[in-house]
Amino acid sequence: MDLETIPAEDFGRSLSGVGLNLLTRDVRALASFLTDTFGLIAHRLSDDFAIIRHGSALIQLHSDGTYHSNPLPQLIPENPPRGGGAQFYLFGIDPEAAVQRAETLGHHVIEPPANKPHGLREATILSPEGYAFSPAIAYG
Repeated sequence: MDLETIPAEDFGRSLSGVGLNLLTRDVRALASFLTDTFGLIAHRLSDDFAIIRHGSALIQLHSDGTYHSNPLPQLIPENPPRGGGAQFYLFGIDPEAAVQRAETLGHHVIEPPANKPHGLREATILSPEGYAFSPAIAYG
């Protein structure tokens, strides 16, 4: 499937399993955070929408305005952080490298790389809107 050209209705019909959709004030800024910090790939990048790919997993970014008739925006706090309580793992991404890129780009690292009892070496980095992304690799 060509993520750049597939019609929206065909893309929607192709989705299966679990989907991740993040509402954001600034699609381009969140996409830049994800591509520059974690090396993810952005498709269909616009002010209103982007598809972010990590291997075979897809994340959809939607601007707040695209959800005008959806009840979800009523639940978004007026003041950041928006993503409090949600953590998104990005498996297969080296946490040291991601933290180094994040710090170079001025992003907030809330958990430095560490080996965890569940067999992962991980870190946690906040997006500009407060979403927590955790690059993680197996260790041991």
